[in-house]
Amino acid sequence: MVFLWPDLLWLLLALPLLVLLYVWLLRRRKAAVLHFPALALAREAQGARSRWRRHVPPLLFLLGLAALLVAAARPLAVLTLPSQQQTIMLAMDVSGSMRAADVQPDRLTAAQNAAKAFIADLPRHVRVGIVAFAGSAQLAQLPTQNHEDLARAIDSFQLQRGTATGNGILLSLATLFPDTGIDVSALGGRQAMMRPQSIDEVGKPPHRDGNKSVDRPAPVAPGSYTSAAIIMLTDGQRTTGVDPLEAAQWAADRGVRVYTVGVGTVAGETIGFEGWSMRVRLDEDTLKAVAQRTQAEYFHAATAADLKKVYETLSSRLTVEKKETEVAALFALAGAALLVLAGLLSLWWFGRVL
Repeated sequence: MVFLWPDLLWLLLALPLLVLLYVWLLRRRKAAVLHFPALALAREAQGARSRWRRHVPPLLFLLGLAALLVAAARPLAVLTLPSQQQTIMLAMDVSGSMRAADVQPDRLTAAQNAAKAFIADLPRHVRVGIVAFAGSAQLAQLPTQNHEDLARAIDSFQLQRGTATGNGILLSLATLFPDTGIDVSALGGRQAMMRPQSIDEVGKPPHRDGNKSVDRPAPVAPGSYTSAAIIMLTDGQRTTGVDPLEAAQWAADRGVRVYTVGVGTVAGETIGFEGWSMRVRLDEDTLKAVAQRTQAEYFHAATAADLKKVYETLSSRLTVEKKETEVAALFALAGAALLVLAGLLSLWWFGRVL
């Protein structure tokens, strides 16, 4: 625990002085009793039970005062609190390699089932948007709180050729920030599927608003934007579109974390699709780099059970967070409660306040 005003903790040194003062008062009272035999007889009649009771209110008073002094120093503690996350973008790979059956019943079906279970476990106030990417990226569902619409969008996925992981990240980012300077039309369609793209092709130049030039928003610290996050699920290497590391840098500049999930085996396998035979391999190095660049995490799911656990972990990551929080109010409340309790017990047992 740390304190915003640690110098005020020196006031705690006054507590031992109060203890010494209390002991001195007890001895003074005892000396007075010895001079008056009638008081001594009355004290003996009270018994041992009364003797320990008289120390309880002062002890509670001392503890309450200590709690108030700690509160004055403004303590900070790391607490697990509900996350401020309001929007999550799911960018899901629908390339032909997702038909591979190394993840039962196949990669796409396992990903769809896990994604729907993930959405069902989210709090209702969290909005979810869905981007489907293969050779290009398309917005399958605008961010919404309607879980039924999200499930329908996930069930409607159609396999396509190519893997444009960078386009999936950029379209998710453009959905969160329409003013981020991304040309959405350049991320989808046949033109995007034909060849790799540079970030300059999809990044809009600064535009003019009347007579003024409007620049892109200034970069912020990676991972600093806590109201939204992107989860990208893919099973292969980028074959077209924008470099995912360049796309990740755009997300990092807006403070958005991109959590990456790799589905399938690292070694990969050869599959057939629409008369084509291709070797698909999981590009873990790039997925780890994307997550690292945006201050997020990478997860590997080699089986359907692994994929379900990944989404369960992501759900806990995105719905709660550990945050350094000032807890002075808690100490102040505890201190006030102890002081009130000390006064009430003293009134009840002895007919006076301490």
